[in-house]
Amino acid sequence: MQRVICIHPDDSMLVALTDLAPGDVVTWNDENILVSTAVKTKHKLARRAFAVGDVLNMYGVPVGKATQPIKKGEAVTTENLAHYAAEVEIGEKEESTAPYTWTPPDVSSFDGATFNGVVRADGRVGTANYWLIFPLVFCENRNVEHLRNALERPLGYATDDLAALTFQLLGEDMEAPKPVVRPFPNLDGVRVITHNGGCGGTRADARSLCKVLSAYADHPNVAGITVFSLGCQNAQIGMFKEALTKQNPDFDKPVLIYEQQQWDSEEKMMKAVLQDTLSHLKEANRVQRRPVPLSHLKIGVKCGGSDGFSGISANPTMGYVSDMVVAVGGSSILAEFPELCGVEANLIERCVEDEDKRRFLGMMRDFEQRALAVGTHFADNPSPGNIRDGLITDAMKSAGAAKKGGTSPIVSVLDYGEQTDKPGLSLLCTPGGDVESVTGIVASGANVVLFSTGLGTPTGNPIVPVLKISSNSRVAARLNDLIDYDCGPIIEGKPLPEVAQGLFDMVVDTASGKYTCKADRLQQYDFIFWKRDISL
Repeated sequence: MQRVICIHPDDSMLVALTDLAPGDVVTWNDENILVSTAVKTKHKLARRAFAVGDVLNMYGVPVGKATQPIKKGEAVTTENLAHYAAEVEIGEKEESTAPYTWTPPDVSSFDGATFNGVVRADGRVGTANYWLIFPLVFCENRNVEHLRNALERPLGYATDDLAALTFQLLGEDMEAPKPVVRPFPNLDGVRVITHNGGCGGTRADARSLCKVLSAYADHPNVAGITVFSLGCQNAQIGMFKEALTKQNPDFDKPVLIYEQQQWDSEEKMMKAVLQDTLSHLKEANRVQRRPVPLSHLKIGVKCGGSDGFSGISANPTMGYVSDMVVAVGGSSILAEFPELCGVEANLIERCVEDEDKRRFLGMMRDFEQRALAVGTHFADNPSPGNIRDGLITDAMKSAGAAKKGGTSPIVSVLDYGEQTDKPGLSLLCTPGGDVESVTGIVASGANVVLFSTGLGTPTGNPIVPVLKISSNSRVAARLNDLIDYDCGPIIEGKPLPEVAQGLFDMVVDTASGKYTCKADRLQQYDFIFWKRDISL
């Protein structure tokens, strides 16, 4: 097995594919390097000597500055390297350059291919058919959960829980629940959102929440909604309805709204909610999947719990799949602006419209300035887990993270909650935080999310399947109940296009309802909306 890899010819560092000890000699092409310090798997060693202040590259871009002299063959760590990203400017010269050229992957074998989608009355296509329940304010979270508990098991959507084991541990006998034949076989589930917003905070927070909730209500994966309101909160019913009308002036799905302060009994309200919701589930069950072109795929790409292999295996694989989706006429969304720091120049070059170049750079600078205003910086983005597994600067992490966006042209730049309405790749302003980012990607219209991880995460979403993609086979084996697809074979030398083809096939099966992602099997339905405070 190859012991090191060089990602780009201009890189200052090699990535260790196995643990390296002092005295080892590693070879890349015709280059022999004597290892002078221990280098852990996924970490980096210097290809030559560097002086204090020298800029080091990875993925062909600057990712850090030496803070101490670094010897050839020495491990590059947080002790001798600090975050650095090149400044980017847009001028008349840059805006007048030749358009970005792209060679898409060969997708001729998919001519006429389809997936079994859920087609709504307006022609939009979903990958699932859910009834969605949510509150406008956190005070109503209990009622949301209460309604879910009243529906899930009787309707056959609940998975096995630990209650039987509890009785066994107490020495009691308990029969396992008998499987329920689902009365609504075309309804994939009843899903709920709970959150900590809607009151307190600012009016802007309430408006942001209503904007995101309206996007979820309007999502083609949702057949209709049941909404709880207390009555006195910031996120008023009128505010939500206004956001829903702005989201889609022709919105025509069932909307059931209940304001608790207008009832003299919670029990009466909950019985009415249950009865009304059940009657509408019968209508939601009338929708049936049917074949639709692959151009209706709208994927989002996200990384979390990343490691030093993420930018070598999982992210490039997802990027190749993103390019395949775009090549068949679909859409892809690349988010996480703090994790695009250092690769702005490449992304700007790929923007089709000059206005999107300016908007992207403006959003990046605004995000960074707001971070600086509260005493932090994009450099603080890498987590302890990232650093422990080889991602020691934000620019290094970003250069690998951007690989999941592939190489296709960028057709739009979106703010949090804005919809993708063009086929092709879009940039979406979100934090790097896993759930805030996935929440925003789904609000922008993604109907399948690809989520790479090197360390493992259970992250899911209430209404859109989230496929977990591992960067290494070790975590895929250890966390098999969380991981859907393993890109570790790339580290062993398997061709990336071959691995990407397998992932693309899984995306199509997931969109068709043939494959259930691990997060859904675990009922991991996460939702955190971004309040526009500083979250890296």
